[in-house]
Amino acid sequence: MPLPGVRALVFDVFGTVVDWRSGVAREAAAFFTRHNHPHVDASAFADTWRAQYQPAMEEVRSGRRPFTRLDVLHRENLAHALSDHGLDPATIPGAELDELTRAWHRLDPWPDAVPGLTRLRTAYIIAPLSNGNIILMLNMAKRAGLPWDAILGAEVARAYKPTPDSYLRTADILAMAPAELCLVAAHNSDLAAARACGLHTCFIPRPLEYGPNQNPALSRPGQDWDVIAPDFVALAEMLMGSGRP
Repeated sequence: MPLPGVRALVFDVFGTVVDWRSGVAREAAAFFTRHNHPHVDASAFADTWRAQYQPAMEEVRSGRRPFTRLDVLHRENLAHALSDHGLDPATIPGAELDELTRAWHRLDPWPDAVPGLTRLRTAYIIAPLSNGNIILMLNMAKRAGLPWDAILGAEVARAYKPTPDSYLRTADILAMAPAELCLVAAHNSDLAAARACGLHTCFIPRPLEYGPNQNPALSRPGQDWDVIAPDFVALAEMLMGSGRP
């Protein structure tokens, strides 16, 4: 089931390619233990930190704030999340807060991500179309073995998803028409915005993105997307068939 005319697959990363919640919780748990707060629920803390992600980017999307890379937003949001969980960030050395912020650089891929991407790369250009900044994406890729052909996304396009510029400038950077790109994502809202810009769309469910008690509706396709696949390995099989590399 190939996508006619598609030359590049671009991927949402947080939640679609990597398991942000487990990775952030793992590093947060060690941080809280070092700072004598082992009672803090590290998974709940990860959820609190992540919950500030969209509001922080909305300040940029709305024009109320100049474009600011995600590492900076994550660092600012960390201070608020710590306060919400009983720690005063002013009492913690800045270098330690910076290091915890880089937990977002050290996230593990879902088990199907690397083998699926590796196979897809033999037939398509593959790149992240993420709100993550370049060094974050590079560090993550090196650690996790993500075989990107290029690092694209918000810092390259100077726009955060789901604004149209984030998709259209990515296509322009690749010297392609929007219809030559397919966004692969686990989030219906991201796919809807990409479709509105003329991109093809592929939905991959990630039923554990928000943990074992995730709302099942989040892992169901919200529209009749161009492709719906259970994981990246299956996606490669659907797009390329068993007779291709």
